[in-house]
Amino acid sequence: MKQVKHDQAQKLREKLNQLRNTSEAKTIAVISGKGGVGKSNFALNFALSLAKNNKKVLLFDLDIGMGNIDILLGLTPERSIVDMFEQDIPIDDIIEEGPQSLSYIAAGSGLSDIFHFSEEKLDYFYQQLQNLVQSYDYILFDMGAGVTNDSLHFILAANECFVVTTPEPTALTDGYAMIKHITQKQFDLPLFLVVNKAFSQRAGEKTMERMQDVVSQFLNKSIEPLGILPDDRVVTKAVTRQVPFLSYDEKAKISQALTHMTNQYLEQNIDIHKKVPFRFVSKLKQFMLER
Repeated sequence: MKQVKHDQAQKLREKLNQLRNTSEAKTIAVISGKGGVGKSNFALNFALSLAKNNKKVLLFDLDIGMGNIDILLGLTPERSIVDMFEQDIPIDDIIEEGPQSLSYIAAGSGLSDIFHFSEEKLDYFYQQLQNLVQSYDYILFDMGAGVTNDSLHFILAANECFVVTTPEPTALTDGYAMIKHITQKQFDLPLFLVVNKAFSQRAGEKTMERMQDVVSQFLNKSIEPLGILPDDRVVTKAVTRQVPFLSYDEKAKISQALTHMTNQYLEQNIDIHKKVPFRFVSKLKQFMLER
């Protein structure tokens, strides 16, 4: 079994080396104001949907100590981001492979804060991140619920930010608080809204409109509608089976809604490689220096 794992890791490293070029992945921070809105489940299935569209995708679980991407996948990762720091191993060696050739990095546990390291450790981390952004089309960072000063740096450095909420008043209030905090730090960061667990399409649309109106009125900022996902019992069944709902039942209402959302998103992102190279890591360094 260990030999098989070793062979798979070696093949993945060779694949990543072949893919590296001067273009840069589109980086997306997936956030929520509170837990329980389905943020990680959305991040996983959206990443999987991108991969099904023949995109090279990495899902990076940055909810360290509380990450659950591996649980949702029903997989046991050999290594996590924690191991990269503690064992000084290349980031390629902690990348695991999921369905549809989706790559992911597990959050692990044991580190309360990956940014309070020595300058040498941080430089190593930046170098490893640079390798990643040259290896994929999309990198999704599944952030922890809420925001800390350090997780905020990743959010602000990303190309885009997806805010996941539900029609529940507390989710909307906390989601707005997150948007306000981010907007105050970096007004021009593109924001996209996902309304999850909508009881009906109309209820989802009302939630979307309400959040857009409030953000526009009080923050003078526009937040683009990414899409609405229905409250579907298939999600609970898929989570229980530890399978992404997109794989569990591709004909389910939520799977069809997510597929439609992904297709619309991709239609608007045809020229993803026409960006300034190395922007993400340089922006992250800048925000870290300003802390």
